Amino acid sequence: MDFIGANILSVSQFERGDIDRIFAVADTMVPYARREKVTRVLEGAILGNMFLEPSTRTRVSFGCAFNLLGGTVRETVGISASALAKGESLYDTARVLSGYSDIICMRHPQAGSVAEFAAASRVPVVNGGDGANEHPTQALLDLYTIRKELEGKGGTLDNFRIAMIGDLKYGRTVHSLCKLLCLFKNVQLVFVSPEELAMPDVVIEKLREAGHRVTVSDQLEQSIKAVDIVYSTRIQEERFESQEEADRYRGRFRLNRDIFTRHAEPNTVIMHPLPRDSRAEANELDSDLNEHPSLAIFRQTDNGLLVRMALFAMLLGVEDKVDQYARPITWQTRRNQV
Repeated sequence: MDFIGANILSVSQFERGDIDRIFAVADTMVPYARREKVTRVLEGAILGNMFLEPSTRTRVSFGCAFNLLGGTVRETVGISASALAKGESLYDTARVLSGYSDIICMRHPQAGSVAEFAAASRVPVVNGGDGANEHPTQALLDLYTIRKELEGKGGTLDNFRIAMIGDLKYGRTVHSLCKLLCLFKNVQLVFVSPEELAMPDVVIEKLREAGHRVTVSDQLEQSIKAVDIVYSTRIQEERFESQEEADRYRGRFRLNRDIFTRHAEPNTVIMHPLPRDSRAEANELDSDLNEHPSLAIFRQTDNGLLVRMALFAMLLGVEDKVDQYARPITWQTRRNQV
């Protein structure tokens, strides 16, 4: 695809070559994300960060990625803080904010809303999550993490095994990741969930059409015995009609150090899109795994900066100019002293 000026609304936009290009650019962002160098390649550019649903990692990651390229960030957080609360349409909001910004990242609780917004925008729009539909940049950083973790063990994206666990019905991160996996070969997937929260049939069918082997189960221990990646998710309580309904499934598939040690292969990688629900009644990914070398959740968040920096650079056509605007850092932290 032609990235310059494009909207990023769905992973369905990408072909395999596009993924390779994004990851190659992401690799070049490492010294800037690690604060080994500074670049001002996007100096003067403005990111409009419009998050109309709660977010920490995605919102801050988008903002930091833009700042690390030298750009400025303006934020709107929550529908109540926007003119949408006064009845303004997405069309009008898009027309106004795209006059103030060079690129916009948007999260909205309703599926399809970001695409509607993008249709009226005069600048590129990146989908930061639209309801239970998609989360394309999360899927990209997840896939980038899987690639890096597998490469460290001699594996590739064309031949690996993954178990996805938890709320697979409403989890937009797993929906988008599965769509991306259709671009690769010989992936074995195990979907572990209550029947009521199973992966949608349309997603399973696409995976099988791509030649992948798909197994559906409600047994956690058996399902993690022979996989390379365990991808856990939380119950998406905000998608349920009532809190009581969500509570019926909370804590159904808990992964802790004991279960992992007894049932998973020693080098199995543990992933989670975050936030993980650490409340006692949920605790789907136990804190006793925090120091386990297989836990990759914080490597995921670090990789999110790289992928989002790459996308910003590509959408604004500066991926080949980043180093031209580089200089050494002028401060010291424990991170960049390592």
